[in-house]
Amino acid sequence: MSKDSKARQTKGKILSFNPTGEYYFTKGLKAYHKRDLKRAKKYIQRAMQLEPDEPMIVCQLAIICSETGEYHYANQLLHKILEELDADMVECHYFLANNYAHLGFFKDAYRHANIYLDFEEDGEFADDAIDLLEVLTLEAEEMDEELYEDEELITKQEQARELLESGHFPKAVEILNSVIVDYPEYWSAYNNLALAYFYLGETQKSAEILEKVFKENPGNLHALCNKLVFAFYERNFKEVNVMKEILKKIKPLSFEHQFKLGATFALIGEYEAAFSWLRKLEKKGFDGDGAFYYWLSYAAYFTGREQLAHSAWEKAVKLNPEKVGFEPWNDEKTSHDGFENHYTSILKKLSSDYIEERFFALFLTSISYRKEDLFGTEEINQNKKFSHLEREYLSFIRAENKSNQMNIIAAHKTAELLYEKYHPIGTVEVGLFLMWFSIYVEIVNHNLPLKNHHAWAAAVEYVWRKLRGEKESQQKMASDYHISSSTLSKYIKLVNNFIK
Repeated sequence: MSKDSKARQTKGKILSFNPTGEYYFTKGLKAYHKRDLKRAKKYIQRAMQLEPDEPMIVCQLAIICSETGEYHYANQLLHKILEELDADMVECHYFLANNYAHLGFFKDAYRHANIYLDFEEDGEFADDAIDLLEVLTLEAEEMDEELYEDEELITKQEQARELLESGHFPKAVEILNSVIVDYPEYWSAYNNLALAYFYLGETQKSAEILEKVFKENPGNLHALCNKLVFAFYERNFKEVNVMKEILKKIKPLSFEHQFKLGATFALIGEYEAAFSWLRKLEKKGFDGDGAFYYWLSYAAYFTGREQLAHSAWEKAVKLNPEKVGFEPWNDEKTSHDGFENHYTSILKKLSSDYIEERFFALFLTSISYRKEDLFGTEEINQNKKFSHLEREYLSFIRAENKSNQMNIIAAHKTAELLYEKYHPIGTVEVGLFLMWFSIYVEIVNHNLPLKNHHAWAAAVEYVWRKLRGEKESQQKMASDYHISSSTLSKYIKLVNNFIK
């Protein structure tokens, strides 16, 4: 053996090293503060293996798992602490409340937040727990409505939703009123009923319904969003600004409420706020419908994210083909030389039990670029609900027979005048056209001549806008339609008599 063999032997000696849980816990905390959650979790897990009964280590692992979205596992750890290791670590109740809220178990979240505050009224997380409880009140609608699992109720609610989306507002009102009679605390029905009345132009009724919801179910997010939408459509920009700021401070937990916020912000043109909510939902794997991708596309496009806007739009039109032509990059929001589509909506309205909705569907057919396709449908050719008057109107828009149809020609020209001012037809404007066609039916039933279509259009628009709380002078309205103020006044009285 050489003379330096001892030295080499000493240099290569292996020193024993038995790290403690505290060692890995410290390394885990350092990684956590650097936001390296993957490494932090690895170290803290090792610490827990070495010291499984140390509650601080278990709690830190639960906190990390909460941040990585592993809420169920985090809750298992927190319950282990409270039930087996240290029942006095009451902050675990606050962490549980947060996790249950993210999982959608709002009642459990509410219970644990209150338990924490009972023990630590002035504790480290007291303010956060109070904020969480305030947010949970926004979820009260869902917490309460979990009780409503009646199959008939679910069916009625779905029917009402489809009727609202397709513009069948009178029928939606009928169904929703019946729901409220049977379920007087089912707040979703009240919110949808407020929408239906608003789109019918009965703004006073819609406002009264919202006030009832605010009074009996404070903090109802859908009602708050509806109030913002109503103010936006009524051009009450002072109210819009107030409601907008209120809603921007709200951070709902449920996917449904996050979608409602995102869609509402997109509708009023607050695209950055809309994109923030809708994109977050998409990243979480939210299974959105056509409306979700529609609003995501708009929010993305108007915040400069064009590639995402196009991919979202592809999904939107795949789920709702009738949206073709309404791309956010299409400035006119119409399609095919200015003719509107409304294909699916038209087919639904043709099957309505209300004659004014069927007339409106026929008018929409006349301006649709898919007119010829619609003329070939069963809903038009084999519609047993059509009256003789409707068949005459159909014959007119098909250009089959124009003799002895002076009233029908005037009715159509009246609708065309309204369309010149209000196109493309949005959800709100539907009420204007429904009002006109219901009045037209009354004119025919009373055997009145329909000659001055300019006067009828002016009077209907004036009354419709007045019902919506909008201010417009009769002189200005008369000027818009090239008639005298006295003529307008005469026809306004006729319109008011027919809508009583």
